[in-house]
Amino acid sequence: MIRVKVLGRGIEKEIEWKKGMLVKDVLREVGFNTENAIARVNGRVAIEDEAVEDGASVEVIPVVSGG
Repeated sequence: MIRVKVLGRGIEKEIEWKKGMLVKDVLREVGFNTENAIARVNGRVAIEDEAVEDGASVEVIPVVSGG
């Protein structure tokens, strides 16, 4: 299982880990993509194509933009 917390949204959930799962897959599972969120895996910023191991803790940080 992967523990996922979306900062500022009050969302905390566990998702099932699948072999070959990437950061972008975790983001998609909680309704985000790499254009509207940043992910930290086990406390460090991760790129979208980085593998996520079973038991990882992922924090999703929604990106705020405007003009």
